[in-house]
Amino acid sequence: MITLRSARGRLTLTVCCLAVLMVGLDSTALNVALPVMRRELGASIAGLQWVVDAYNLVVAALMLLAGSVGDRTGRRRTLRAGVAAFTVGSALCGLAPGLDTLIGSRVVQALGGAVIAPVSLSVITHTFPDKAERSRAIGMWSGTFGIGLAVGPLVGGVLVAAEGWRSIFWINVPVGLAVLALSARHLPESRTPTPRRTDAVGQLLVIALLGGLTYAVIEAPHRGWASPAVLACLTVAAASLTALIPYEHRRRDPLIELGFFRSAPFTGSVVISLAAFAALGGFLFLSTLYLQDVRGLSALSAGLWMLPMPVMTVLLAPVAGRLVARHGPRPPLVLAGLATVLSGLSFTVLHAGSSVALLLLAYALFGAGVGLVDVPATGLAVAGMPRARAGVASAISTASCRVGVSVGVAVMGAVLSAGLGHAPGTGDAAGFADATRPAWWIVTGCGAVVAILGVLVTGARARGTAHQTPGRAESAGPRESGVRAGSGTSGGIPGNRLPNTSRRAGIETLHAAEENFLPPRDM
Repeated sequence: MITLRSARGRLTLTVCCLAVLMVGLDSTALNVALPVMRRELGASIAGLQWVVDAYNLVVAALMLLAGSVGDRTGRRRTLRAGVAAFTVGSALCGLAPGLDTLIGSRVVQALGGAVIAPVSLSVITHTFPDKAERSRAIGMWSGTFGIGLAVGPLVGGVLVAAEGWRSIFWINVPVGLAVLALSARHLPESRTPTPRRTDAVGQLLVIALLGGLTYAVIEAPHRGWASPAVLACLTVAAASLTALIPYEHRRRDPLIELGFFRSAPFTGSVVISLAAFAALGGFLFLSTLYLQDVRGLSALSAGLWMLPMPVMTVLLAPVAGRLVARHGPRPPLVLAGLATVLSGLSFTVLHAGSSVALLLLAYALFGAGVGLVDVPATGLAVAGMPRARAGVASAISTASCRVGVSVGVAVMGAVLSAGLGHAPGTGDAAGFADATRPAWWIVTGCGAVVAILGVLVTGARARGTAHQTPGRAESAGPRESGVRAGSGTSGGIPGNRLPNTSRRAGIETLHAAEENFLPPRDM
C-alpha cells in the first residue's frame, strides 16, 4: 500500500503538486503581463480578452470530460498527456509572433490545463486509500495550488520586468518537463473498471454554447450587436442551450446531471460560483490595466500592489473552513459577498490620483471575499449528494467557476470597450475611470448576489430540497471522516477549483460539517 511515508507516495504527491503549481502560477502571472502584451503586439481590448478567455473557455468546456477520460484510459497516461499539452502550448505562447498565434497557442495550453487539475486530484485520491492520509495529501495539493496563485502576480511582475512577457510562458517549460520525467517512473497507473460513457453530443453542445456566447459578448462592442457574426453566434448559443437541456435530461450518463438542480443548495452553489468568479475575472482584467496603463506602474510594481488580494485569500480560506464547521455556510458566504460589495464600491470612485491606501484596502477586501466564498460554495455543491455522485456535483460547480471567469472577462472588457472606444493609455485616465465605472458596479452586484444567495439557499426550506437529488437514498449510510473524490466520474471533489487558494482547513471539515447543510432525512 502506498502511503505518504513511502518514497513512491511522496514522489506521487510531488508530481501532482508541481503540475498544479505550474497551472496556478500561469493563471495569475498572465494578468500582470497583459498591458505589456497590448503595447508590444498592438492588441485591442478585445484581443486581450481573447488571450485570457481562449484558455478559460476551453478549460470550462472540457473539465467535465477530462476526469472521465482519465478514468477510462488511465489517470497517469491522461495526466502526462495533459502536462505535455500544457508544456507545448506554453512554449508556443513564448514563441508566438503575433496576437492570433498567441491566442491559438493558449487553446493548446488549455487542452492540458483542463486535464491537470481534475486528473491530478483523481490520481491522489486513488493512490492513498487511507482516509486521513488522503485528506492530508489533498490539503497539500490545494495548498500548493494556492501558493502558485498567490505568488503569481509577483513572479509575473519579476519575469516581465526582467525578460519580457514571453517569460511567463517559458517558465512553465522546465516545470512541465520535470513533471513528465518524474511521472514516467514514479506515478502509479489506475483506471475505473466501469467508467461512465462519454457524452460527445453534450460536450459539443456545451462548447457551442460557451463559445458562441463569449464571442458575441467580446466582439459586440466593435462589430455591433446587429452584425451578422454576432447574431449568428447568439443564435448558435441559444440553439445549443435549447438542445442541451432535453438531450441531457434523456441521457442515461449525461455530461451535466440536470437532476442536481432540484437541490436549492446545489443550484445556489453554481450561481454563487458564477457570480464570485465573474467578479474575479473582471476584477483582475480591469485592475491590471488600471495599475499599468493609467497609473503608469511597471509590471513588478503592479504585482506588488496586488499582493494584498492573494494574501487575504490565503489567510481567510482556512477561516472559512472553520466557520463552515461551526456555523454552517451562511456566515462566510454573507461576509464574502459584503467584502466584494465594499471592494467594488471602492473602485467605483476610482481615478488616476486615488490614494494608495484606498487601493490596497480594495484589493484586500476583494481577496477576503474570494477566500471566504470558496469553501462554503463547494460544501453547498456536494450537500446531500450521494457519495457516488459527489464528484460529479463538485466538478459541475468547479466548471462554473471557469465559466464565471470567462463571462466576467468578456462582460467587463465589453463594458470597457464600449465606454472607451480604444485601448487605454496613461494619457486618458479620466476616460478610463468613466468607462470602467459600470463594470465596477457589476462587480458590486456580483457581491450582492453572493450575500443574498448565502442567506436564501442555506435556510431550512432550501436545505430540504437537497433530498430531491437523484440517488439521495444511496447516501443514507454512515458518514466518512475523510474527504473522497467522486468515484471516477469527474476526478473532482471539494477543493477542485480554479482559481483557488489553500483550503486545507475547509477540505478537512466539509464532511464533518455536513449536518450544517442538511436536515435529518425525516424532516
